[in-house]
Amino acid sequence: MSKFRELSSEQIRQLIDTEQAYDVYQNSLKEYEQRFSGSMSWKKSGNDKDYLYKKTGGIWKSLGPRSAGTEAIFGQFHTGREGSKTRVSRLAKRLDELAPVNRAMTLGRVPLLTARIVRALGKSGLIGTAVDVVGTNALFVYERMAGVHIAGGLLSTQDVDLLLDSRFSLRLISKDFSHKGLMGLLQKIDHSFAPMAKNGYRAANRDGFLVHLIKPTPKNRMSTREKTRFSTDADDLQAIEIEGLSWLVNSPKVSAVVIDEKGYPLDYSCPDPRAFALHKLWLSRRADRDAAKRVRDELQAKIVAGLIRTRLPHLSFEANDLQALPVALRQLAPELGPIPDDDADEELSLTPNW
Repeated sequence: MSKFRELSSEQIRQLIDTEQAYDVYQNSLKEYEQRFSGSMSWKKSGNDKDYLYKKTGGIWKSLGPRSAGTEAIFGQFHTGREGSKTRVSRLAKRLDELAPVNRAMTLGRVPLLTARIVRALGKSGLIGTAVDVVGTNALFVYERMAGVHIAGGLLSTQDVDLLLDSRFSLRLISKDFSHKGLMGLLQKIDHSFAPMAKNGYRAANRDGFLVHLIKPTPKNRMSTREKTRFSTDADDLQAIEIEGLSWLVNSPKVSAVVIDEKGYPLDYSCPDPRAFALHKLWLSRRADRDAAKRVRDELQAKIVAGLIRTRLPHLSFEANDLQALPVALRQLAPELGPIPDDDADEELSLTPNW
């Protein structure tokens, strides 16, 4: 059967509705958190006068003694916060209403645990800055960009690969990011996550779901200055260096709103699909790669190249934005030919899947 299927007009409409509702929700939530976080109240000082205080991040700061001006600030804060809170709540309910429809229309694609991990990374300011999703899970972005669903066999996975960009700044990480780093974040999502080895790059939960933290091999192999982890905690994951990943780190990035298995949207960031296809084809040619993985690598490379060729023609393998990739890698592009389609042999069903 075909390696991908076009979305129907109804599915596309539903996706657009969900993405628009999610965008408005995110903007409204951001406004609520930035403008109306903390609290505001009157407190008496030593001279028995009322002073207006604003609490942000656990710290109280005086805004001045009671006056017409501070009373106006107090009233505007509480009125605005209630209005903003009501708006965010209403938009959250709208996403709750859209979720079962998304599931019924088979739009929920991203495994639930993967989605929770990506959301947590995004909330901490890491997705698209310090970390990108790579490997099989990146296909969810590419299929959304192309408006198709890729065949389930090519998407099936029980792990997620997180590519660390060691150039990231610690200032980008939110203050509520656990001092235990990535391991602490995973354990907040599922307490059964545990590192598979001391100073290792993998963590697994009780169901065998794996999280891999990987990074490119540095140009200077003797360098000890590159970041390999998010904290100094002894149990935190330490990224393993893998050849070829520098091509993905240095490639353009793409992002999209995708839908998880429960029907809820999330932001996703990963390397450009052209870099993915070239890297996967390169992997499929490596003699030290597991034979079964080489077959899947080539299939994934060619399906993504097919999406680029037929659905994303604005992405060219000859474009200047791929100049960071080695010439030898870019020269593999002509080998990303089409996969034979056996749609003609597919038997059409005349009954619903009761």
